[in-house]
Amino acid sequence: MNAAEIRKQFPILDQEVNGHPLVYLDSAATSQKPQVVIDAIDQYYLEYNSNVHRGVHTLGTRATDGYEGAREKVRKFINASATEEIIFTKGTTASINLVAASYGRTNIQEGDEIVISMMEHHSNIIPWQQLALQTGATLKYIPLQEDGTISLDDARNMITPNTKIVSIMHVSNVLGVINPIKEIAEIAHENGAVMVVDGAQGAPHIKIDVQDLNCDFYALSGHKMCGPTGIGVLYGRKHLLESMPPIEFGGEMIDFVDLYDSTWKELPWKFEGGTPIIAGAIGLGAAIDFLESIGLENIEQHEHKLAAYALKRMSEIEGLTIYGPMDASKRAGVITFNLEDVHPHDVATVLDAEGIAVRAGHHCAQPLMRWLKASATARASFYLYNTEDDIDRLVEGLVKTKEYFSNVF
Repeated sequence: MNAAEIRKQFPILDQEVNGHPLVYLDSAATSQKPQVVIDAIDQYYLEYNSNVHRGVHTLGTRATDGYEGAREKVRKFINASATEEIIFTKGTTASINLVAASYGRTNIQEGDEIVISMMEHHSNIIPWQQLALQTGATLKYIPLQEDGTISLDDARNMITPNTKIVSIMHVSNVLGVINPIKEIAEIAHENGAVMVVDGAQGAPHIKIDVQDLNCDFYALSGHKMCGPTGIGVLYGRKHLLESMPPIEFGGEMIDFVDLYDSTWKELPWKFEGGTPIIAGAIGLGAAIDFLESIGLENIEQHEHKLAAYALKRMSEIEGLTIYGPMDASKRAGVITFNLEDVHPHDVATVLDAEGIAVRAGHHCAQPLMRWLKASATARASFYLYNTEDDIDRLVEGLVKTKEYFSNVF
């Protein structure tokens, strides 16, 4: 895998920011888009823009073929057993909310337990908070080890026969930790619970096989895996999705409408009310083609290599704290850190002046920030288009930041 050659396929990366060549280290927030994805979206709007499933004319047929073809690409990408198990949504957040609002409200009652972990993104906390408040269920958190990982012993202690839902992120957007989803799913199933996976940071970086993971639901976002914004996926086991009521009503998701009653289409369309995200799905399909042409195994290996190099280089900076495991094999390409006596927003601002884009803030993980005893952190996240030269630029920028604030104060 030649990251420098891959980088050339991303037009946005060929620019200067504040007089410096751009180094984009914020892919955990959103990835950049290769030319082939941009072209696929342009082609839809330029050549066959039409609604899907409704018309018999040529443009409508091409649009439907593109939209449903993308669904099949997603199915293969995550190794789902049927296209009926692939629901298009707005993103990971919408997918998790769909599970909470439909499966949760149908199956959860007072006295039941919902188990998540202390590292979760707000999108995998708040829907379960609200479900617990509405039903009288108990929300429980698996604690973290000192390095930010989850112990399977802690998972076994927290998940009980009263647990009905376990929802864990595949990869932490803060700590970079790759969680043992398959093993946690086994514990959940032994106790009669369903396993939900927040795959926002997993699907772009790791080869996903939902059947091997043995999860019941898996949520992902297109924009974090070289696809467009506004498109996401919920995978669910067919028998579970069939038992769940739709939560959005209107056109496209109906079978028959009478004056006082209606019936729903079969899967997957009963969950896709209204005109769907057609261009987004087609763009996501193109992104999947692009990622598979490179190979998810190659992407994962490249990120481990970058993470190892970054951990080594950044550890050389005195006064810099890195959060999460120091073993690169235990994490994806995300490194969250703080520079002593410098606010992370100031770190990000100085780095931006050097043309280096990183994230600063609580990263939609405020409970985790409190566990880390930090109000905010800075985060560098890598993807297939990043190189060791980018890490070197980051380290140079951090050294400059440290020197600048040392001189100021």
